[in-house]
Amino acid sequence: MVAISIIIIILAVLLSLVVLAQNPKGGGLAAGFTGASQIGGVQRTADFMEKSTWTLAGALMLLCLVSASMQHTSVASDSLDAPIVLDEHPNANSATTIGDSAHVSAPATPQAPK
Repeated sequence: MVAISIIIIILAVLLSLVVLAQNPKGGGLAAGFTGASQIGGVQRTADFMEKSTWTLAGALMLLCLVSASMQHTSVASDSLDAPIVLDEHPNANSATTIGDSAHVSAPATPQAPK
């Protein structure tokens, strides 16, 4: 569970770096390679950034779902193993046990002043 959380944090940091490296107008890291477009500059760099963004985002979503399902199953299994405790300390105004009418007291009636 801790390993998945660490991987999620690493993926989130990488995704934010990849998104920040992109230029909203289509340049980004590819802006420095404008002269080398024949060799594989602008278009391939933009394709790589877009594919890495989608891959990191998909992996992040998948790991978050896996982490949530593991958390849900561990909580459900823990609640099945726990003993059921109804009420160990009843209120002072109520009867100590059900059906035991000997301990139930009637409310006190106020006395008239003398």
